[in-house]
Amino acid sequence: RSYSGPETEGQLLNSFVQYFGDSLGRKVKRMPLIEETVLPGDSLLTLPVVIIGNGPSGICLSYLLSGYRPYLSPEAIHPNPILHTKLEEARHLSIVDQDLEYLSEGLEGRSSNPVAVLFDTLLHPDADFGYDYPPVLHWKLEQHNYIPHIVLGKGPPGGAWHVSKNFISFPGNIKSDRVMPEEIACYYKHYVKVMGLQKNFRDNVYITSVSRLYRGKDDEDRSQLNENISTQHLEMEDGQKSLIKRNWEVRGYQRATDGSHVPFCLFAENVALATGTFDSPGRLQVEGEDFPFVLHSMSDFGAAISKGKLRGKADPVLIVGAGLTAADAVLCAYNNNIPVIHVFRRRVTDTSLIFKQLPKKLYPEYHKVYHMMCTQSHTVDSNLHSAYTSFPEHNVISFKPEMKCVLQSASGLKKILKFSVALVLIGSHPNLFFLKDQGHSIGHHSNQPITCKGNPIEIDPYTYECTKEANLFALGPLVGDNFVRFLKGGALGIARCLAIRQKKKHELIESGDGGDDGVP
Repeated sequence: RSYSGPETEGQLLNSFVQYFGDSLGRKVKRMPLIEETVLPGDSLLTLPVVIIGNGPSGICLSYLLSGYRPYLSPEAIHPNPILHTKLEEARHLSIVDQDLEYLSEGLEGRSSNPVAVLFDTLLHPDADFGYDYPPVLHWKLEQHNYIPHIVLGKGPPGGAWHVSKNFISFPGNIKSDRVMPEEIACYYKHYVKVMGLQKNFRDNVYITSVSRLYRGKDDEDRSQLNENISTQHLEMEDGQKSLIKRNWEVRGYQRATDGSHVPFCLFAENVALATGTFDSPGRLQVEGEDFPFVLHSMSDFGAAISKGKLRGKADPVLIVGAGLTAADAVLCAYNNNIPVIHVFRRRVTDTSLIFKQLPKKLYPEYHKVYHMMCTQSHTVDSNLHSAYTSFPEHNVISFKPEMKCVLQSASGLKKILKFSVALVLIGSHPNLFFLKDQGHSIGHHSNQPITCKGNPIEIDPYTYECTKEANLFALGPLVGDNFVRFLKGGALGIARCLAIRQKKKHELIESGDGGDDGVP
């Protein structure tokens, strides 16, 4: 169904009941998304899974939850003989139905998450060693393995790639054979449609609150939100324990085509965080960073170039950062004949630089930037190079209103440089404001903001369930997997965990022990 015009909440979300009602096998009295006046205690539909974020992480998870299952191909031989022997032991089972801890034992790769390394080596065997082996998996769609879910995203499927398409294309001899961000964004959007996942996706949705809903069996007339309850059981007067339903309440709004906001509230047994980390650009926290000529995103930089704001400027662009986005900015400026001053804190020989992890054959343009970072430093000669000059091991101390920047070297020497526009690209952080304490309590370091590198969400390495919050899952950059090839492992871990729990739940219901009162 296409939502092309403004609709009421009931009209807009009635399709959820039409679709999920049959899938869940229960009698639905109301829509799964409710008006603000409806009490949580009323009989409502509870979805097994709500996925927040419709980028690559959310798409991969939806793919597996939709019933797609990977099997070892009949003719496949994995180059790792130990892993291949393990795969042969359960060839008749899909990878989702196998022991992921057993399969991933002993594997090494460029992710700290073992299931990510496992799934990557099954899809791209020995890719890090320069080999181009085909995947050892083939896929089957098994409808009976479908787990009802919904994927909520701010824009079209593809997430931040739709923001990235504002990047300036790289013309001339520096362009490689790799596809551009706008092509990737288009691919993700069409992939969701072609693979039959579209029925699970809702666009233009903004989440405002995700909170735990607690309800005891002795409390049939009302539900209560209690963020302080940490136990899953409620002690009864006779000494017996009654299980507390630990479902989630997800609130937000959907932006209609006329710009109006349509509020909603839904309930979920499980929530998967797949938001990525592009919500809040990293800041230097220095004097003058709020001046309008100090930018913090590639899209803003691309817009400035497209509008001709930098045409004919004699002063260079100041780019701060040593990651891939900063490299994109260097390439963008370089190919638009805009001189660049490139400032970054690390040494060019630092082994943690992202360029050290990228094969030269696949990423020649990034290695060209890295080559310039090494060979066109301000220390090579006393004068700035005309097109590009790097300042390794330098920090920005402040920005001045006359478009000047104060730099400080590792030795403490200060320099003042003139620029036309500054672009600070030092990473970004997720914005988990909709969680309690903005999600600070679920990271490896409690009470600190979640960051991809320094403080990712702490998860079980095989199920991707948050160790500090049951029935809350996370994958992708939120758990340290920035590359698409590795975030797929998170989808695999979550899908296996949920499949096991759904199977146990159905067995309880069929035996008559599970029951279902329709109340979250």
